[in-house]
Parts: sequence; C-alpha cells; structure tokens
Amino acid sequence: MASLDSLVIFLFSTLFVTIVSSETPCPNFKSIISFGDSIADTGNLVGLSDRNQLPVTAFPPYGETFFHHPTGRSCDGRIIMDFIAEFVGLPYVPPYFGSKNRNFDKGVNFAVAGATALKSSFLKKRGIQPHTNVSLGVQLKSFKKSLPNLCGSPSDCRDMIGNALILMGEIGGNDYNFPFFNRKPVKEVEELVPFVIASISSTITELIGMGGKTFLVPGEFPIGCSVVYLTLYKTSNKDEYDPSTGCLKWLNKFGEYHSEKLKVELNRLRKLYPHVNIIYADYYNSLLRIFKEPAKFGFMERPFPACCGIGGPYNFNFTRKCGSVGVKSCKDPSKYVGWDGVHMTEAAYKWIADGILNGPYANPPFDRSCLRSEIKKESLYNQSTLTQACVKL
Repeated sequence: MASLDSLVIFLFSTLFVTIVSSETPCPNFKSIISFGDSIADTGNLVGLSDRNQLPVTAFPPYGETFFHHPTGRSCDGRIIMDFIAEFVGLPYVPPYFGSKNRNFDKGVNFAVAGATALKSSFLKKRGIQPHTNVSLGVQLKSFKKSLPNLCGSPSDCRDMIGNALILMGEIGGNDYNFPFFNRKPVKEVEELVPFVIASISSTITELIGMGGKTFLVPGEFPIGCSVVYLTLYKTSNKDEYDPSTGCLKWLNKFGEYHSEKLKVELNRLRKLYPHVNIIYADYYNSLLRIFKEPAKFGFMERPFPACCGIGGPYNFNFTRKCGSVGVKSCKDPSKYVGWDGVHMTEAAYKWIADGILNGPYANPPFDRSCLRSEIKKESLYNQSTLTQACVKL
C-alpha cells in the first residue's frame, strides 16, 4: 500500500508540474544572445547596408504573414528564433547592427544574412568569395565590444551571459553554399567541414569562458531539398533523387556529414565542460520529416516550389528573386515549405522549432536543458525536483 501511495504522489506531482510550468515556460532564461546567418538574422544585414543598396529582405513581400511589413528576416513572417523566444517567454530578439536606442536587456542578435563560420580571408584563399565580411568571429568581436553598453561591469556581464540562452546559428551553411553555387566538387567542399566545426567549437569555448552556460547549436539542413539546389543541380537521372522525398540524395548526405561531425565535437565539449548545457538542434531531421509527409503537416504534396519567386519548375530564378520588382508571392504561404528558394516559410520554421522545443529533435531534450542549474545536481526522479522542473509545454 505504501508503494502505491508513493506512486500516486509521484504521478500527481508530475501532473502538477506540467500544469504549472505551462503557465511559466522556462522562466530561467533572462535573455537570448544570437549569432548566425540569414536563418537567424532579424534585421542586421539591413542595418549594415547602405540606404541606397538595401537587400531584398527590406522590401515586400518579406514579412507579410506575421509582421505585415519587412523586418529584415529572410522569411514571410517569424523565423525559428522567434518561436524559441516565444517558448521561453522572451521578446523577439532585436538586431544589434544599425540599431539606435534599442533595449537589449532581454536579448541581442548578431546574426547577419550571408555570414560564414570561417573568416573571409580563409575562404578567399580557397577561391570562395563570401557575400559579407561579418563572419562568426567578427560577430563575436562585436559582441565583446558591445558588453560595456549591454551589461556594464565585468561581473554583471558574466551574470548576463550565464543567464542567457545562446543560439549558435545556424552557421556554416554559407561556407558550403558559396562553393556549391559555383559547382565546386563535393570532396572539395567536405574539406571545409573540419574548419567550420572548429570555428563553431572555438566560439562556444570562448563564450563558456565568458560565463556562458546554455547553448543551442543547430546542425545543417537537408540542403538537397532546397529549391536553389534542386534548380541548380536539376538532372534527368532519377537515381539522383530520394524517391521518398524527391530531394537530391548526395546533397542531403553532405548535410548529414556536417551534422555528424558537429555532434562528435559537441560531445567532446560536454565532457570538457560538464557544468554547461550544450543542446544539439537537429534541423536536418526536423525539416526532412516534412518532405516525407507534407500533408501531415498541412503542406501541399511535393512542396518544392518557392512561394515567392518566378519561373521554372520550382518557381525560382537566380536573376529575379523574391523582393525584386515584378516577383510576387503565393496566396497562401502556409501551404509552402520554401519561401524564396533559399529560405523557408514561417509555417515550415514553426514546425522545425516545434521539433526542437517539444521534441524529439534536440539532444539533450530542450525541456530538460532549461532546468535550474541547482536542480540538475539532483535526480529528476526526486519528487521535490519534479515540482520545480521546467517541462515542455
């Protein structure tokens, strides 16, 4: 009887935690600090650009779905980071570059569309021309320079960084995109992977030294499903395509290769810094499931055409991109996975974020990663711990 009573108390406590935590999801993060490229850019490229040479993301129909005006996001609405901010109960993260009188108390974003993990000079030596000089290293330097204005004293800054959820990208995709766009051999691009991983790892290590305690580190996407690659590498050889998705197999294998190498490195860092939460975000499989069963997630069958674009089998043209004069968007972006041929719609990003935040595409699971640091020292099966644990919505 005693054991039965204990079981009832345990189950009641677990149910109680679920109900309470749904009202206060992950209350322990006080801010979000973000680095990355266009997948995470909330307006930095626009802020860095000359007023007479603004990127297409500064023009309609970008932003039409949720914000109802362009925000600098490479999307029709919210991006993955916006859904993460909503989940942890924080405001949308403002861009740092070009901002005037912004309040960065709840978050700051250094991600820039076109950014690479590797230095521009490194890529240029290998015949790769980056689209921006704001690499991951440059973003980190900018963050360091901004600290006196963001948090004041060194001790306050250490506390701020320690209480933040730090998003590491997605970053590295452009290091591969630029050579692939120029049809560099896959073996040549694979040679970049160790350097990209090392750049991400060294940045995480440096931020840990500055007080960082929780990192969300995304892997690569299934780029063989991307409109830009399906257009560039279109072939009549059906064996090149995965019959279950219609995606290019060899490009997806490359995405898997990067992600596996990244996971190995993150495991190494976890062993070195056991007090730090390093969460791997499996963007690859969280998105690939949509291409396998699009109707299940509310998308059209074979959802490859870009919502915003013109021409060709995939509604994409390299010289007439979304945001250009005469290029319109579809009537219902929620039925499309791809937005502009390179980036995804808000609807797709929402499902990717859901897979990360609510499982099963985060390792360790995101809901456990937001537990209070003192709780982590105890067993999750301890009743008192359960009543304080931050569980998923």
